[in-house]
Amino acid sequence: MMLQRPSQAPGVFASVGLPPVVWLFALFLAPLAVIWTYSFGENRTLVDIAITGSWGNYARALKPLYLAILLKSMGFAALTTVLCFILGLPVALAITFASRRAKLLLLVAIMLPFWTNLLIRTYALMAILRTEGLINAGLGALWGIVPGLPPFEPLPLINNNFAVVVGLVYVHLPFMVLPLYAALDRLDGSLIEASLDLGAGHLATLWRVVVPLALPGIVSGIIITFIPALGAYLTPDLLGGTNSQMIANVIERQFRSANDWPFGAALSFLLMYLTFAALMVQAIISRRSANQEGAR
Repeated sequence: MMLQRPSQAPGVFASVGLPPVVWLFALFLAPLAVIWTYSFGENRTLVDIAITGSWGNYARALKPLYLAILLKSMGFAALTTVLCFILGLPVALAITFASRRAKLLLLVAIMLPFWTNLLIRTYALMAILRTEGLINAGLGALWGIVPGLPPFEPLPLINNNFAVVVGLVYVHLPFMVLPLYAALDRLDGSLIEASLDLGAGHLATLWRVVVPLALPGIVSGIIITFIPALGAYLTPDLLGGTNSQMIANVIERQFRSANDWPFGAALSFLLMYLTFAALMVQAIISRRSANQEGAR
């Protein structure tokens, strides 16, 4: 049975494609366009926003106060991405070379956190990191075994930058592991065996053979991890202190507390522009990799 082109059966393809297109425009693109329009406006009253076409909100967003928060958020997201890559690459390699049954169990274990609400997972992490949490309780118990030591002082594991990074890595690690596994699982195992047979060590094989061949998946994992981490709101809100807030927390305050929707919209679209730039980089790298494979 030959597949028909859209031009050969326009009614069928229109009936199938029209509902998701309408859904996309009505519930995603149209609200996004409204928020983008607000970013060029200003508050006249508590409920009235005048669209003036001014770039003042974007200029305000680039002032040192907000620019410092944005750069700090990018630093948190970058550190989270690096840690997720360092932790996720060995996990992805283990899943790739595991037996079929073990591979299935490992993939289920990686995706298991998605079956639980993020808020519940964050509260569980708070129970581990807080002053009376599991880590400090365990360290205190071990501390008490050794005689002659001063009273145990709980470690400050929450309400600081450390807790935010730990929470971000905990939440976003599966976003790194799954693209890495998808890329590594498609590799030709004979290339790795050939590299090892020719005298290259495991680290050299990993760096010179595995990483170049899996580069599109690595880039995808980096972008899929970096973008959500940059826009994270709940994790820094619950685990971070007053000096650990990220740009998403500032945006939330503009919409809820300050009632400054135009400025909040401008901050939101700064993140959108960064997202588009990251996706463009991914597209360029993927296209170059595809051209190189085609040239071979």
